[in-house]
Amino acid sequence: MRALSTHRRHPLAGVLVLLLGLVAVGGLYSALAPRTAQADSAGADAELVAAGRELYLVGCASCHGLNGQGILQSKSGQYGPSLIGVGAAAVDFQVGTGRMPMASNSQQAPRKEPFYDDAETEQLAAFVATEFGPGPAIPGSEYYDIADVSEEEVTRGGEFFLTNCTACHNAVGIGGALGGGRYAPSLEGVEGVHFAEAMITGPQSMPVFSDAVISPEDKRNIYAYLNEVQTQPASGGFALGGVGPVGEGLAGWVAGIGSLVVFAVWIGKHSVRARKP
Repeated sequence: MRALSTHRRHPLAGVLVLLLGLVAVGGLYSALAPRTAQADSAGADAELVAAGRELYLVGCASCHGLNGQGILQSKSGQYGPSLIGVGAAAVDFQVGTGRMPMASNSQQAPRKEPFYDDAETEQLAAFVATEFGPGPAIPGSEYYDIADVSEEEVTRGGEFFLTNCTACHNAVGIGGALGGGRYAPSLEGVEGVHFAEAMITGPQSMPVFSDAVISPEDKRNIYAYLNEVQTQPASGGFALGGVGPVGEGLAGWVAGIGSLVVFAVWIGKHSVRARKP
């Protein structure tokens, strides 16, 4: 007992207990922490990756670097960000929506007609996910299949959208201006897979909404809400672009107050004429 007590009072005993505690906490976190979808690098087809490498070297390496490390070109001011760990989802979103390759250097890459077809986009995504480290994989249909979504789930999706997204994208998803020359793009007509990819990768100025923050089911509900508000007619009156109080206020001043001013001027002129002898 005396020997055991002596070891407990050893100067290094506290350090040893602290290290054991850190190891135990780290192990529990690794086992229980929620995980984002990861690209399966080992399962990627070798021919797919090889074809993606050829496309990358020709169309992407000049900005993003041969090893995906990113390049800053001081003369032109162009910057290709690092692709280390971005995963297949980010590549599929940026290339599949035509944002990459960029047509010109600007504050934000706009959505446009894709330069690569679906097969080439898949090849680029497989190459980046395999060679530059795992990241979020291309999401499955559970993120955006809204065929069997109930009205209650649509309502829940609307609550999530109004809480997390309207500050930038507007209540009906038509987008809006941000600071520094950037903007939140319109969500009208966005494909389900690209909607889900944007949420889990956070492109441009958008924050990342991982599955630990918003579950795949709730992401699907948000997508269902967007489709609901974009396909349903306005509930009375004119929609005015769906921009809310700004558009309504402008219409009120121009059409309402403006017509009253014109009418007041007309009354004033006719009153003056009536008083003349």
